[in-house]
Amino acid sequence: MTPYSPAAIEPKWQDIWAKGQIFTANRSADKPKYYVLEMFPYPSGRIHIGHVRNYTMGDVIARYKLATGHNVLHPMGWDAFGMPAENAAMASGGHPKDWTYQNIADMRAQMKPLGLSIDWTREFATCDPEYYGQQQALFIDFLSKGLIYRKKAVVNWDPVDMTVLANEQVIDGKGWRSGADVERRELVQWFFKISDYSEELLAALDGLDNWPAKVKLMQANWIGKSRGLQFAFDRTDGGQIEVYTTRPDTLLGASFVGISPDHPLAKELEARDASVAAFCAECRKGGTTAEAIEKAEKLGLDTGLTVKHPMAGQPDLPVYIANFILMDYGTGAIFGCPAHDQRDFDFATKYGLPIIATFLPDADAPADLATAYVPPKTEKVFYTKGFAGDAWQTGEQAVDAAIAYCESNGIGGGVTKFRLRDWGLSRQRYWGCPIPIVHCDTCGAVPEKKENLPIELPYDVTFDVPGNPLDRHPTWRDCACPACGAPALRETDTMDTFVDSSWYFARFTAPHAPTPTNMDDAAYWMNVDQYIGGIEHAILHLLYSRFFARAMQITGHLPDTAIEPFNALFTQGMVTHEIYLTRDTAGRPVYHFPQDVKDGKLADGTVVEVIPSAKMSKSKKNVVDPDDILAQYGADTARWFVLSDSPPERDVEWTASGADATYKHLARVYRIASEIAAAPDATGTGDDDLLRAMHRCIHDVTMGLETFGFNAAIAKLYAFTNTLGKSTAAAATKRQAALVLAQLMSPMTPHLAEDIWASLGGEGLIATAPWPVADPAMLVSDTVTLPVQINGKRRTEIVVAADASAQTVETAVLALDVVQKALDGASVKKLIVVPGRIVNIVI
Repeated sequence: MTPYSPAAIEPKWQDIWAKGQIFTANRSADKPKYYVLEMFPYPSGRIHIGHVRNYTMGDVIARYKLATGHNVLHPMGWDAFGMPAENAAMASGGHPKDWTYQNIADMRAQMKPLGLSIDWTREFATCDPEYYGQQQALFIDFLSKGLIYRKKAVVNWDPVDMTVLANEQVIDGKGWRSGADVERRELVQWFFKISDYSEELLAALDGLDNWPAKVKLMQANWIGKSRGLQFAFDRTDGGQIEVYTTRPDTLLGASFVGISPDHPLAKELEARDASVAAFCAECRKGGTTAEAIEKAEKLGLDTGLTVKHPMAGQPDLPVYIANFILMDYGTGAIFGCPAHDQRDFDFATKYGLPIIATFLPDADAPADLATAYVPPKTEKVFYTKGFAGDAWQTGEQAVDAAIAYCESNGIGGGVTKFRLRDWGLSRQRYWGCPIPIVHCDTCGAVPEKKENLPIELPYDVTFDVPGNPLDRHPTWRDCACPACGAPALRETDTMDTFVDSSWYFARFTAPHAPTPTNMDDAAYWMNVDQYIGGIEHAILHLLYSRFFARAMQITGHLPDTAIEPFNALFTQGMVTHEIYLTRDTAGRPVYHFPQDVKDGKLADGTVVEVIPSAKMSKSKKNVVDPDDILAQYGADTARWFVLSDSPPERDVEWTASGADATYKHLARVYRIASEIAAAPDATGTGDDDLLRAMHRCIHDVTMGLETFGFNAAIAKLYAFTNTLGKSTAAAATKRQAALVLAQLMSPMTPHLAEDIWASLGGEGLIATAPWPVADPAMLVSDTVTLPVQINGKRRTEIVVAADASAQTVETAVLALDVVQKALDGASVKKLIVVPGRIVNIVI
C-alpha cells in the first residue's frame, strides 16, 4: 500500500483543477449564484497561519456551495497601497511599486499550495492602474452628484513626515511612523459626505440579520445617534456662543463655557492677543483622537469673557478656551458641568471653578452639594422648582423633560445629531490613488476628463526628502486645465487607502470592465453572500463599504439591490501560540521561534520560559510559518487543524502536537480508504448499521457547514471514520461509505478527498460532484442506547427498541448482571426511566 504523501498528492490535484478551470466563475442562468469573499490581504510579503484559517473558512463554504449546485464566485485580490511600502522604500532605497509587486508574487506563491478554490482570473491589486483608474472615475462621478466636497478642516499633521494622519495612525499623540508629536493643523481637504447617510446607515443595521450583533452594535455606537438641546449663550459683551448638549438635564450644574482653539471666537481673540495665540498654538500640537484628548493634560485659558446663564437667577459663566474641545464635534463649544462629568471635574478642580451638583444620591440629600462630586453611575436627577418640577427623574426621561422645559421657556430646541463625521480622504503621500483633480487659476478645482484616466503615479520619484514626492515632480504635477487648457497643477494628495477597500468587492464582479462595474455582472453577482474577516474591521471598513455601495448605486454603478453589499458577515478568531523566552544577563527577555524549542528546551539544553498562548507576533517570535507546515505536513493537515480545534469565531491555539495528531488522522483515513479500494468484493455483516451511520454523518456535517460549525462537523467526521474503520460490512457498502466520507471531507481536505475519490472509482472530480443527501428514513433508528446509573454512577448501558415502553425498559434493566450484582438481594428504592435518555436506579 502506498503511504499517505501530501507532497505527491496535493500538487497533482491543484494542477488538474487549474487546467480544468474548475473554479473559474461565469454567469449562468441555470444555477443560483453564491458569492463568498474573504477580506483581501495587505501584501506584507508573508502569509501567516491566521491567513490560512481565514481563507480556509471561505474555501470550505465555496466548495460546499459548489457541491450543492451553486454557481460560485470566490475571488482574490490585494489591498496594496499604503505607508508600509513607502517605509520599505525609504529603508532600502527601493521603490514602493517594486516592493509591493514582489510581495504579491511571494504571497501568491505561498497561497496557491493551500489548494484554495479561487478564481485567479479575477485577481487584481489596488495599486494596478487599471483598478485605481476606475476608482478615479468613481471619484469624478461622486463629485458630480454632490457626494464629495472640499473644505478647510483640522487634521492630524505629522511635522516630520509632513502628511495628514488618520486618527488610527496617531499613537499616544505621536506619528505612528516618525514618532513625532502630532499637531492639529487646518488644511484644505477632500471629504465624502457620509454624514448625510447617518440615519440610513444606522436604520439599515436592523435588517442585517446575518451579521454578528457585536459588529452591529459597534457600528451603531460609531454612528452615534443622540438627541439633545441646541441653544445659545448670550455673551455679556454682545454676540452669542452656540452649544449642543446631550445632557441638558445638567444645565443647572454649569460652571463654565469652553470653546475649541479653532472656534471662530478663539481665532478672533488670538488675532489681537499674543498670549491667546500662543496658547492656541500649544493646543494644536495635540492629536485629534478621542484617546489622545482623553490622555492629555486638560489645559484652559480664561478669555475674560462671560456669558449669561439662560435660566433666570443663575450666575454668569466664564468662557475658557480648552484643549479638549474639537471644532468638528457639535458646535465647537460646550458648557462644563463638573459635578457630573469627570473631564469637566478635572478641569474645574485645576482652575478653581464651582462644582454644582444637580444629581442627588437620594431623596433626603441636602440641596446644597456645592463641593460634592457624584459619579455618573450613581446619578439620580433632581430639578429645582421652576425647571422641571419637583419629581425625581432618570435617564432619557430626564433629558426629555429638560428639553421640553427649555423649549417651553424659549431656551433653544431639541435636536437629533450623529457622532459620524464626514470622511476626509486626502493624504499627503505618494503610494496611493491620485485624486483626479486639476487646479486652475481661472477655473478652480476641475475634475480630469475620464478619457485621460488613469492618472498614473510617476515611477521616477525619490524618498530622500520628507513629504510627498508628488509635490516635487513638476513634469507630473504641471498639466493643462481640462476645462480651459491653461497651465494648471494636478492635485498631489492621494486617497485614503480605505477608499481602495470600500468597493473592491464590486469590482470583482467584472474586474476587466472598462467602467468601474458592469451592471449586468453586478446585478448577477451582488451581493456578497458570505463575507469573512477580522473583527478589527468591524467599524471603518464595513461602514465605508456600506456608504460606497449607496454612492455607487446613486451614480449608476450598482443596482438598487446592492445598497447593503454584504448579506452575511462572519468574524473569525485568531490563531495563537505559546511564547518562548530566555533572559539575557540584564534580565531582558530573548524570544525564540517555536521550531527552535523542543520539550521545553533549546538545542543547547537551556530551559525556556513559557508564556500562555497569545496572538502571533513577529516581535515575540511566536509565529508559525505556513511554508514550514506545508513542507512537513501538507496543506490538508493545516486546513483541517485550523478548523477542528475550536469554533471559528474563537481563537485557536496552534500546537505541534495538534498538527502531528491531525496528520496521523488523515494518514489513517487514507489507509482505510486504500484498504477498501484494494479489497475484493465480499459480503459482510452490519451493512445497515454502517449505512445509518453514513446518513447520520451526512446530516450532521451538512448542518455544521451550513452554520459555520466547522469544528462540530469535523468531530462527526472523526466519529464516522472510526465507525468505518471497524465496520465488517460488505465491501460494496464500505466503498459507498468511503466515497461519502471523502465527499464530506472534501471542503476541508480537498486534495486527500480527490485522491480517495479517484482510488475508489468515483465519477469525475470530487470538486464538481454533487453533495450527498441524507435519507430521512435512515436517520430514524430502530433502537436507542440508554446509559444505566446506579446511585448516581454510570455502570453500564442497554440497547432497547426505540418505542419500548417504560415497563419493558425496567424489566430489561433489572435483568442485567451488573444490576443484579449491585443489588445483591436488596430491593430497588427507586427506578426512573427517562425515555430515550437514561435509566436511574437508587438502591
